[in-house]
Amino acid sequence: MRAALITAPDSPPVCGDFPEPATPPGHEPLHLVGAGLHNIVRGLATGRHYGRGRMTYPLVPGIDAVARTGGGRLVYTGYARPPLGTMAERLVAPFQAEVPAGADPLVIAAGMNPALSGWMVLTARRKEMGAVGTVLVLGATGMSGSLAVQGALALGAERVIAAGRDPEALERLRGAGATVVSLAHEGPDGLEAALADAVSETSPGLVLDYLWGPVAEAAFTVLGRSGEDTEADTAYVQIGSLAGPEASLPADLLRSRRIRITGSGSGSVSHEEMLAEAPEVMDRFADGSLYLPYTVFPLSRVAEAWAHTGRSRAVIVPD
Repeated sequence: MRAALITAPDSPPVCGDFPEPATPPGHEPLHLVGAGLHNIVRGLATGRHYGRGRMTYPLVPGIDAVARTGGGRLVYTGYARPPLGTMAERLVAPFQAEVPAGADPLVIAAGMNPALSGWMVLTARRKEMGAVGTVLVLGATGMSGSLAVQGALALGAERVIAAGRDPEALERLRGAGATVVSLAHEGPDGLEAALADAVSETSPGLVLDYLWGPVAEAAFTVLGRSGEDTEADTAYVQIGSLAGPEASLPADLLRSRRIRITGSGSGSVSHEEMLAEAPEVMDRFADGSLYLPYTVFPLSRVAEAWAHTGRSRAVIVPD
């Protein structure tokens, strides 16, 4: 079968032939409709993601996809065992979730992975507290961050503060109902001032951090300025590290307010937990509450897709 192939950690993918996947009893091979080229896909394939384990080459990249069954049903699927990924004409994967009628299958392929990163945190907060409350999203102009803002609004958050650098993306989020904060400032003082203005009205009960690094340090400083507040209960969830892999955490922040700092990602969240949320997230894509732009690339142009940047997610489809 035709598939995207990675032959070495630092080699771009090529389109080539790969053996058909072995089909366990009771299963059937699925036919690819579209597979999103997510950041984690690049990280795992090149051995740079923390969840990479021991990679063997050649491998087929891809962690999830929308595929068609032999009977014609569209399903969201993925998490096949390496070296078999989802960017192949046929795939065998351990789970299937029905794609809602009327949903764009390619927006599902593009958006499910980045959407789940924030959605799971938001629904866990709602379950714990009874409501989402006020949410601050750091890195809101990235794809995952933008979907987290959309998700918080869809789940009825009292207030959503979207912080990011891209002015066009910030304006779109403002139009959707978010309070926006530009992080296009030099130095910690500028970041702190921008965030302080945004949270002066209402301190966030939930922070989704896709940036870490100096942005997280600025957020820690701003959250600590409220001083002793026995009513405050802040959940700070680290999801991405686009601004840097490390951040200094001040001790007085931990003593001055009730704050929990945790992480969410592959390893801290099981595949089963993610899949349990998949039907509702797909429903939100189907009704338009969630949306992510995408650009389609056939398998024969997978190297071009690998280099794709911009405001849309690359989606690999069969030729």
